[in-house]
Amino acid sequence: MESILPLLKDAAQATTGIKLLDDASRQQLLRSLAVKLRRDVQHIIAENKKDLDRMDDADPKKDRLLLNEQRIEDLAQSLEDIALLPDPSNQVLVEKTLANGLKVQKKTAPLGVVGVIYESRPNVTIDVAALCIRSGNVCVLRGGSDAFYTNTVLVSIIHEALKEFNLDVNTVQLLPVDRKFIAELLTATQYVDILIPRGSQQLIDYVREHALVPVIETGAGVCHTYVEASADLASAADIVTNAKVSRPSVCNALDTVLVDKAVAGDFLGLVAPKLAAYDVEIFADEASYEALRQNNYPYLQKASAEDYGREFLDFKCSVKVVDGIDEALAHIAAYSSKHSEAIVSGNPDLQERFLNAVDAAAVYANASTRFTDGGVFGLGAEIGISTQKLHARGPFALEKLVTEKWFVRGNGQVR
Repeated sequence: MESILPLLKDAAQATTGIKLLDDASRQQLLRSLAVKLRRDVQHIIAENKKDLDRMDDADPKKDRLLLNEQRIEDLAQSLEDIALLPDPSNQVLVEKTLANGLKVQKKTAPLGVVGVIYESRPNVTIDVAALCIRSGNVCVLRGGSDAFYTNTVLVSIIHEALKEFNLDVNTVQLLPVDRKFIAELLTATQYVDILIPRGSQQLIDYVREHALVPVIETGAGVCHTYVEASADLASAADIVTNAKVSRPSVCNALDTVLVDKAVAGDFLGLVAPKLAAYDVEIFADEASYEALRQNNYPYLQKASAEDYGREFLDFKCSVKVVDGIDEALAHIAAYSSKHSEAIVSGNPDLQERFLNAVDAAAVYANASTRFTDGGVFGLGAEIGISTQKLHARGPFALEKLVTEKWFVRGNGQVR
């Protein structure tokens, strides 16, 4: 293949069919797709194994790549949940009649062709397809080579569902993984309406720097938890442990613990055995290194400057002792990716100060950052967590896959 522009042209032409498909049919299409996923569980797992077998067991992305029976059932359930959500398109936002008799409406309308570039996450294939179908959009998917076999089988199942409803299969299109085609996708302003990169900071930076198509960033997660001096330390230890170990390869996992010097020794003594149970490697500043060394922490390294502002995506984190909330806020401002940030504190005033002062898509008081997720927030699913401020911020889900369109009806008015 010399060019993907013919594929992108086919995607643009497919927008008419999905836009005109009625709401009930879109819902039924997603339910039909859920049935097909459950039917083909073993086939999906077999294709997924081909991808898994090519990846090093030590690669933290391997957990993201894995599809098992439970994860496929979760995807099917997510499809059914998305089907139940209200259609975000064709909603009347403004309606009025002008003095000259023109009837004016502002309504929500699908974005058109949504391009998504992502890595090692086959669940994104289903989530993006479902969200775009539900909102009347077409999607072009550029998954990573790591998930080639898995994405291929998933899209073939999606195409089967699209054909059932007499829709163009180009409504959901899987692009070749060859890197030589990325430049065409990023500059295809005639055919692609919006691009969403989901993956490493390197991927996001590359797309932002080279795209001519408008981009919505779903940013990398460099997530902090600040344990303030008045915190319930036992609860803080549980929150930090959950944020780090429950699924370390995802973007809402904890990367850096900031702990007030007034409670650093006591807190680190409580959290150390919990993290050690999961072999978490800690990169510690001078004060926390000494406290953890006294607790005989087995996986301890001295932190370098590069260990702050680092997204680990593994059983690793950094720790820094700070002198009060001002220093914690300054550190977060310097190193945060503006994804998810948390404070553990017993002081309501300091909780509110933190929540209002921190510039991030999601801020937490006395809870794990692991909750930043479209499904958890009741949005059905997400394309990613947007860390920018225009159009969408936080979970980029169904409600944000629309733009606005003005409808004007007259009876011969001229200006």
